[in-house]
Amino acid sequence: MKTILTNKHISIETRKRALQCYIEPVLMYGCETWTISKQIQNKLEATEMWFLRRMLRIPWTAKKTNERVLNEANKRRSLVRTIRKRQATFLGHVIRRGKLEHLVTTGKFERKRSRGRQKEKIMDGLVTWLGPGKVSDTLAAVKDRDLWRDMIANAYKQGT
Repeated sequence: MKTILTNKHISIETRKRALQCYIEPVLMYGCETWTISKQIQNKLEATEMWFLRRMLRIPWTAKKTNERVLNEANKRRSLVRTIRKRQATFLGHVIRRGKLEHLVTTGKFERKRSRGRQKEKIMDGLVTWLGPGKVSDTLAAVKDRDLWRDMIANAYKQGT
């Protein structure tokens, strides 16, 4: 795909579309089950910017800010927001189904907690992305499908 994405004879819009159609799905394979920490989020954003810089043929030695590159490409960062949206949609399916996956996702297994700082769960990341609230409020919102879709759409629009 390098020859297509860096070809100057193809418009930038077509190259962005190729990136979105062929590369991002491979990159996001299985993202519904990822736990996105701040470190992983930074790596995903860096990857997104790396693709844009390659498409625009901006060398890594050029002192251009990410905002300037985004303006040049006429694009907003969307990779992390898309992943969060897919996670929230998947969570809705899992919670409404109410089977074993529900217990695993919400962490309601009876067991002894391990020592040290507890690992971040998928629910923790989604609750902070969707806005202020508790896990119990989020789980209650999942039951109402229309409310859940509105919450996801609002969080996606805000770009958090």
